[in-house]
Amino acid sequence: LLATAVIPSGQSFQCTPVRVWDGDGPIRCAEGPHVRLSGVAARELNGTCSVGHPCPDADPVDARNALVQLIGKPTGQSREGHVLLRGPTMTCRSDGGAGGNRTAAFCVSPQSGDVSCNMVAGGWAAKWQKYWRGHKCR
Repeated sequence: LLATAVIPSGQSFQCTPVRVWDGDGPIRCAEGPHVRLSGVAARELNGTCSVGHPCPDADPVDARNALVQLIGKPTGQSREGHVLLRGPTMTCRSDGGAGGNRTAAFCVSPQSGDVSCNMVAGGWAAKWQKYWRGHKCR
């Protein structure tokens, strides 16, 4: 998969999910972008929370698996440890860069609806007010 540039803030784009790292991403899209879910924070896979990030109670592997189930069906694991998956194309709206080549975005999956909202509702991720920016869950 080719690394791609960050999608400019405010721009909508399509993301067909093919890999997930942890409960807040990055989600790698078949189209190229690496999406970091906007407005939420999940534990790192080693169980820690990054300094200055909200810290949910959820187990990090459970959170990652919940994200995979929300956006597709797992098909295996990559050498690097990503969960490989196949899922329907999501519609995402960029909030700009999230460090490196990652695009922060709110995404809606035809399978489950608003992904950030569902991760918070399920307790797998904590709402990050600084980046939530008045986002509405439907």
